[in-house]
Amino acid sequence: MKALLTSWQAWALGSAIFAALTAIFAKIGITGVNSDFATFVRTVVILLVIALMLTLAGNWQAPGSVPAKSWIFLVLSGLATGASWLCYFRALQIGKASQVAPVDKLSVVFVAVFAVLVLGEQLSAAHWIAVLMIGGGALLLALPI
Repeated sequence: MKALLTSWQAWALGSAIFAALTAIFAKIGITGVNSDFATFVRTVVILLVIALMLTLAGNWQAPGSVPAKSWIFLVLSGLATGASWLCYFRALQIGKASQVAPVDKLSVVFVAVFAVLVLGEQLSAAHWIAVLMIGGGALLLALPI
């Protein structure tokens, strides 16, 4: 059990499952609600849950102990997350969850490309084939057929 809790694969799978539930719950909940307001509600809920988790685990950290570079990139990450959520909820309001979610998952393709270009990570030929397959699959799911 301890190995499972320290496995990045287990946490990533949990992320994927909760992301899938996010799409389904949001599609149901957004009916008759402005997508920006829906994003606000989601953000407040997340803020409260994370604050509770930090409090219960005793993991609050003094802001002064966070390096300036970390602050800059955490703020940029937050801005990107907010923009992503605003776009995602608007897309869900207009489109079908079964088509919006796969296009949203093109982020996997973008992460691979950005990781190579920005972080200097290397992908094998097999990994690039997988990235192309993910991209192709997401695009096929998005087609109105």
